[in-house]
Amino acid sequence: MQTETLNPQRLTEIFTALGGTFVTPPASIAAKLKNIKAVVFDWDGVFNDGFKGDGQPSIFSEADSMGTNMLRYGLWRQNDELPVAAIISGEQNLTAQHFATREHFHHVYLGIPDKRKALKHLCATQGIEPVNVAFVFDDVNDLGMAAQCGLRLMVKRKAGPLLHNYAINNDCCDYIMASCGSSHAVREAMELMLGFIGNFDAVINSRTRYDEMYRNYFELRQSTRTKNFCTSGDKIIAAA
Repeated sequence: MQTETLNPQRLTEIFTALGGTFVTPPASIAAKLKNIKAVVFDWDGVFNDGFKGDGQPSIFSEADSMGTNMLRYGLWRQNDELPVAAIISGEQNLTAQHFATREHFHHVYLGIPDKRKALKHLCATQGIEPVNVAFVFDDVNDLGMAAQCGLRLMVKRKAGPLLHNYAINNDCCDYIMASCGSSHAVREAMELMLGFIGNFDAVINSRTRYDEMYRNYFELRQSTRTKNFCTSGDKIIAAA
């Protein structure tokens, strides 16, 4: 299978045509990705549209799930180590917990009012710094954490032009996606990052062949046991 590496200019054209907004110059996004060792997601409004109802669970898509797996594989190939993966949510969301466990994420934090504390805990326990974290998010309660992360990808919401402007002016985002949470925003973020890492085609070719390199990555991914955390007062603690 043919492998192609798209240059930053061509990648910029592709994602701009889709409707994405580059807040940070594309070349700088590519440079930031060289330092990324962890990918962290908000849940509501990112993997879904954020709607809720009594007794109605939130949802996720397999397209987004595959995107997270391919990005983790791409980062594994870049860094020669499994990237940390986590969900940090302000809500107690069983679907988020299920997804993180199914996908063998390292950590899931639920019911976290100040996500900066979860970021600090994640970095301390995994031996990384905030600059090593790529964060995919969508709303006000994410901004404090986003301001500290190395790469920030914001889900677009047509009803939030002033919030987008605030995030731009306060250095809280590097890219605003064309897609909303119910239209595979996570997949867009994952393809963007893989493209700028420079190994999208190599990753897809390897997974298509299910070759030895992918199998080695997948075995390591599958051995990861998800740890659940919540808050107790001002502290992050292991969830029961």
